[in-house]
Order: sequence, then structure tokens, then C-alpha cells
Amino acid sequence: MVNRSKAHLIMIQFASRNSKGEKPFAFSSLRFEELVDPAMVFIRSVSLLSKLCSRRVSIVQQSSLYGSVRWLQVQSGSELDLHSQLKDLIPEQQERLKKLKAEHGKVQLGNITTDMVIGGMRGMIGLLWETSLLDPDEGIRFRGLSIPECQNVLPTAIPGGEPLPEGLLWLLLTGKVPNKEQVNALSKELQSRATVPDHVYKAIDSLPETAHPMTQFATGVMALQVQSEFQKAYDKGIPKSKFWEPTYEDSLNLIAQVPIVASYVYRRIYKDGDIIPADDSLDYGANFSHMLGFDSPKMQELMRLYVTIHSDHEGGNVSAHTAHLVASALSDPYLSFAAALNGLAGPLHGLANQEVLLWIKSVVEECGENIKTEQLKDYVWKTLNSGKVVPGFGHGVLRKTDPRYMCQREFALKHLPDDPLFQLVSKLYEVVPPILTHLGKVKNPWPNVDAHSGVLLNHFGLTEARYFTVLFGVSRSIGICSQLIWDRALGLPLERPKSVTMEWLENYCKKAT
Repeated sequence: MVNRSKAHLIMIQFASRNSKGEKPFAFSSLRFEELVDPAMVFIRSVSLLSKLCSRRVSIVQQSSLYGSVRWLQVQSGSELDLHSQLKDLIPEQQERLKKLKAEHGKVQLGNITTDMVIGGMRGMIGLLWETSLLDPDEGIRFRGLSIPECQNVLPTAIPGGEPLPEGLLWLLLTGKVPNKEQVNALSKELQSRATVPDHVYKAIDSLPETAHPMTQFATGVMALQVQSEFQKAYDKGIPKSKFWEPTYEDSLNLIAQVPIVASYVYRRIYKDGDIIPADDSLDYGANFSHMLGFDSPKMQELMRLYVTIHSDHEGGNVSAHTAHLVASALSDPYLSFAAALNGLAGPLHGLANQEVLLWIKSVVEECGENIKTEQLKDYVWKTLNSGKVVPGFGHGVLRKTDPRYMCQREFALKHLPDDPLFQLVSKLYEVVPPILTHLGKVKNPWPNVDAHSGVLLNHFGLTEARYFTVLFGVSRSIGICSQLIWDRALGLPLERPKSVTMEWLENYCKKAT
């Protein structure tokens, strides 16, 4: 029996495939009356498919992991307020999690080995992270959508351009692809929240200008914490069921404000403190580029792409996991995100994009821009034989070329094909993987996201490699904060894994064998 009061929430899935059975299409909501009318169902389905084809929505099914058909929900409603959308979605997802725990809470998800315990919990399934999932062969999917799929369906600032980060934020929070009007409304809302108190600038100014940009950025985020709505609400005794609402307010405020803090740090360190105010006529990515001092339309497009693809990478990486861990203690989004930034600043995480560009420039300094393939091979071997790694290659999870690398490569082929450093990166793509494969010590010899981003930024004038990780941090605020809202909405508990000693492991393994 269908509840008429909830009929507008019922979703019917339609699918149409090409001759190879490859293309899934969207599904749309039907009114209760239409559910009992087969003719109306047929008419609506034909109409929907026609609209999708006219918009040239191309969703390519690439994975056998997700089965033969995946579904994409295209947001077609007129509701422009993101908060009200979440208010409708959250009770449904709370019941979904409750049912999952009640019916399948004792299902085993795998076996923990001694290697996993010693090796940093690598590969253990131990976190719930709704906003994205990383597959070793496919790469990252944002709410089920690959990067190429997001590029096809998310709204853009210009025809055929890169996705707007605001659109990805909507997708991560709701699981739905927004329309342009919804993205524009969210962009305006973020602009209305983008006011940074004076004490934040004073806190940053108290540090020496020589302090690392990530130190200054994290300090600014901590200074923002005094305005936390979650902390205020918690102190007043807000019920647990409402925790997500002040978390939402903090998260959107934080996402709106971090580009201002980050650009302030950049202009303070590298541009003699000549601060550029925000331009409310610009979208999130373009405005960030503008405040940094780069108004080239191509640089604005790069910033939209950069923020989008760096926003989230499931929950097991250091910055995402740190935010989740700290937030599980009911620390507010500012404290949680600041902790994540401190993890991101490590050379094995976000600092890698800085090291890649510096290494590439060292190749040019020693061998020149027009380096031959054999010379490049010799330099790679020289790096490896000195006990160092070739930065930008390999990944803890991926076992193929990072899709984030590939979309940046496509951007470069479109906008800067003759750039000498891009041509060097292309040669490295040919030279390094066979060498690493020959060594036989790496599971993934392919380039990752960091192998390319620095070269693109450098081309458009953002040459200060020490600052690159701050850009990564601004991007990561979108994914981390989206998941924090859902952490609160789903009532996820304090994270408390069990640790053991080497003696415990030795004794256990002796008994097991």
C-alpha cells in the first residue's frame, strides 16, 4: 500500500541502453496517480528519455564492479534551498542505516591480517563514507559518478567547460545532480556566508611570513572556530537528532570562507600583502582564482576543475580520516578540518604536489627543457639509485593511472599542449612506469593526481610550489564537510579501533599456526 502523503518521494527507474547495453539513463519522480496508470508511466518515461537525449547527457558505463546498469538521478525540481533538500533526505537515510545495522550488523566484511595491523591498517574496511568511493581499477566515484561522468552532467560556467565546484557540493550532499538554477542559488548562498572576521587575519599576521603556507592556513581555520554554531548549540543542550543542522551551518560557512583565508595567505607571503577582495559576480572557483590574482578565463577554468577533482577521495586517506576521527568526538567542523589540514601538510599526502614540481624543475635545471627520452631514463634511474622515489607516481589504493591525472592531462592537451613542462610530464608518463615495473617493488607504477597539477598551475603563473597544498586544502573542505554533515545526520559513533602490542601479535600468530 502506497502512502499518498509520501507519494512525491517515490522514484521509478527508467533505463534505455544502446546496442551494447552500455548507457544508463536517469530516473524521475512520479505522482501517486501516475503510479497506477501504466499509460502515464510510458508517456513520462519517453518524455524523460527525450529530454535527456536533447541535453546530450552522456553517462558511460565503465565498470563491471557496479553491475551492468547504474542509475543517475538528475535533479529536476525547482527547490533551490540545499538545507531543505537535506531535511527531506536525512530521515530516509537514517532509517536505511538503522535497517542495515539491524539486519546485517553481524556480516563479516573480510579478514584482518598481521600485515594490515603493522602496515597502517591498509585495506581494512572500517569506515562509513557516503560521499565517494575509491576503486583500485576505476578510481574515484563521487556518489557513484566517475570524473568523466561528472564533467558531462554537472553544470558549468561556460558551454563545454569544467564542472562548477558548487555543483559537486550539491551532488555530494544529496546524491543528486543539480540543475544550473540550483547551483547558482548555492553559489549565492556561499557568497552570503563569505565574511571573515578581522581576528582571523590578526592571528595569521602574528606568524612570521616565512612560516609554511599550510601553517598559516591552518592557523586561520582555527581562528574561524570561535564562530562555530555547533559549539554554541551543543553548549545550550541541542538534542542529538538535531546535531546535523548547526554542523551544516558551520560546514557551509567554512567552505565559503576558506578561499578567502587561503588567498590572504598567498598574497601575504608572495605579493607583499596586496589583498584582492572577492568579486560576488564570480562563481566559487573563479572567485578563488581572482582573489589569488589570476583572472585569466583559462586559469578560472583550471581552478574549477582543480577544486572539483581534489574535493574528496573516500574516507581512508589521512586528511579525510583525520577529520572523521576528530569529528567523532563531537569536535566542530572547524576543529576537525584544521586537524585534517595538519595531516594534508605531510609529504606523504598533500605536500606531494609541491615535491613533484620541484623534482620536475630539477630535471630541467640539470638536463634542459628539450631532454631526450634516454636522458630522462638516466635521470629517473639516478633518482631511484640515490634512495629517493620519483614523486607523483604510485598510489596506496589505485592500480591504474589516476583518473584525476587523466582529466588534467586532457585539460593540458586542450589549453597548453606546447608548454615545455607539460611535454616533460608526458615523457615521464612513458618513461617511469616501465622502470618501476622493472624494479618489481611497486604495485602501482602509474602517475597519480600530483604528477600533473603543479605543472598546470605553474603554466598560468602560480609558480610558488610551497603554496600548492593550500589549494588542495581548500578543495578538500568540500568533501570533508559534506561527510561531516552526514556523520552527524546518521549519528555515527566515536571512532575507537582496538590496538595491540607486538607481543600480542607474536603470541596470537603462534597459536594460529
